[in-house]
Amino acid sequence: MLELVKLSRRFGDKLAVAGAELKIERGEMVGIIGRSGAGKSTLLRLINRLIEPTDGRILSDGRDVTDLRGAELRAWRARTAMIFQQFNLVNRLDVLTNVLCGRLNQMSTTRVLFKMFTPAERALAIRALDRLGLAEVAMNRADALSGGQQQRVAIARALMQEPTVMLADEPIASLDPMNAKVVMDALLDINQRDGITVLTNLHTLDTARTYCRRIIGMSAGRIVFDGKPEELTDTVLRAIYGDAGDGAVLDERMTSTSLPAGVMPALAQ
Repeated sequence: MLELVKLSRRFGDKLAVAGAELKIERGEMVGIIGRSGAGKSTLLRLINRLIEPTDGRILSDGRDVTDLRGAELRAWRARTAMIFQQFNLVNRLDVLTNVLCGRLNQMSTTRVLFKMFTPAERALAIRALDRLGLAEVAMNRADALSGGQQQRVAIARALMQEPTVMLADEPIASLDPMNAKVVMDALLDINQRDGITVLTNLHTLDTARTYCRRIIGMSAGRIVFDGKPEELTDTVLRAIYGDAGDGAVLDERMTSTSLPAGVMPALAQ
């Protein structure tokens, strides 16, 4: 279980995350929604320890993650793989090498410098690409792929870390509806087939409702909702999206990607 205990992060005068309290069970797929600047991305980066908390703790099965340093911290970052909106691939490298970079935390400096990947590592990378429908482009340069393909390469790279948690920061924000569906289907398959916990920031309500059985709403750095999709009433949505009220809710629905209709759930806090 992943637990956040009064977790906060301040940037100067701004409290980006304010006293977050969460318990995430192993194998959950959780969507995080909220307006831009609500603290969603900061929350994921805190969990991965890409940034340090100002206050509070992160616990994993009772172990205090905020105390980790050195090799133990690197191992934690490998276990909590990050997927970014902008893919973060090395464009001049081929797809296979980009995926193999998911093993860098387990390699010596010499192996990294000379790209000395073992046959077993290469086979694992090809299997990850094949699972995501990309084996045939393994030797193509990363920048020759479409945005949706690049995001799937990033997911394959994350799988190479053999994580227990995947943190996806707006993974479909820059994709067209068809590619957005392919990427979300891939994350759902990883969650269901591998039992990997998935926490994903999402910018559309329909996507969150379709793919996530638990949704967290953030506003001004605070968690203001934690429940099931069907509990996202207009009152709750106004609390998440602020004074814009129905207008914000309408905008959110209208920018929804055309994903297949999901269950319209009912939520309990």
